[in-house]
Amino acid sequence: MTSNNDCCVRIFDIEGCCPRQRVSFPFAVNYSTVRPDGSGLGGGPVMAVVGDDPIAWLVDCRSGLEVMKLKGHGDYSFAAAWHPAGHLLATGNQDSTTRVWDIRQNSTPLAVLAGSMGAIRSLRFSPDGAFLAAAEPADFVHVYDVGLGFSSVQEIDLFGEVAGISFSPDAEAFFVAIADTLYSSLVQFQRVERQEF
Repeated sequence: MTSNNDCCVRIFDIEGCCPRQRVSFPFAVNYSTVRPDGSGLGGGPVMAVVGDDPIAWLVDCRSGLEVMKLKGHGDYSFAAAWHPAGHLLATGNQDSTTRVWDIRQNSTPLAVLAGSMGAIRSLRFSPDGAFLAAAEPADFVHVYDVGLGFSSVQEIDLFGEVAGISFSPDAEAFFVAIADTLYSSLVQFQRVERQEF
């Protein structure tokens, strides 16, 4: 699946690497992600789509039809991430917040998590579902404890543009990529018994 500023999401056939379906939107699409358990709200698998619209759209992958709209952000969105269990969706926005939605009860966000300085550009849940990481464009990454209702956060203060974030498959390590002309790097953090990075 690819997202683009041409206002569409393309779903590809992996075997032939050919576009299988194209879903159009009335805005430039910045990010899309498929619900991990593959189940849908209306039958087929569901993708979350965010872009140059304050609304996060949930769309049926097979039909391309809107399933749900999540309203609450104040500006354009750049990131989205599904919890491994598939019931929570996090969205990151230019309004410098991450909103966590329980898609079973979509009227209001479950949590609104503030950034330090800038837009939330990258989001990742750990593979075990214990943590949510939210990266700003530069200097700050926030790691929230999901089990504590996102009330406990560790702020990682770095220097430089954040190019991306990722957890290891076993959720024991967390990585932050720094894009800088002088000292680009990949910083690795290890999980400790207090369950912090």
